[in-house]
Amino acid sequence: MLPFNNDIESCLEKLNAGQLILYPTDTVWGIGCDATNEAAVAKIYQLKKRQDSKAMIVLVADERDILHYVSQPELQIFDYIKGVNRPTTVIYDGAVELAENLLAEDGSVAIRICDEPFCKHLIKRFRKPIVSTSANISGYPSPQCFMDIEPVIVDGVDYVVNYRQDDTEPRKPSSIIKWEKDGTLSIIRP
Repeated sequence: MLPFNNDIESCLEKLNAGQLILYPTDTVWGIGCDATNEAAVAKIYQLKKRQDSKAMIVLVADERDILHYVSQPELQIFDYIKGVNRPTTVIYDGAVELAENLLAEDGSVAIRICDEPFCKHLIKRFRKPIVSTSANISGYPSPQCFMDIEPVIVDGVDYVVNYRQDDTEPRKPSSIIKWEKDGTLSIIRP
């Protein structure tokens, strides 16, 4: 039995009900919900006091998921991702089958393939992408570990994952890139 099995079951219950979870990712702790549920996404914007015009990151379990949620991804990006040694979020044009209020104004979406065991297992069991936005009020620094998360965030979600709460290793947000139509790479956040 996995050390986080009870957390997975509780998260699945909340995600399926359109509720919010607070969970560890391959980067910082995140606030998550079903990335296909507009009402759930709206709850995150409200909790973070964030403008809904600012897009959020989506986590998937593998490359196949990107092919399902992006209309025409540039396949070269998969080779690039395999060559980086840090969690990297990619902005893709042509998002499909995701909550509209999750996307950027131009219809693009920021997606990261997550290799962290808890997240990967959760996404595979949920069978849909999960929103991952840092567990902070908009404009404030991202928490580097669970102890840094403000009580208003902890109290504002429907389930808080127990797994990795005692991990004090400082974590950083992912790098963010965009693969342009002409084949060039733009670094949004190093």
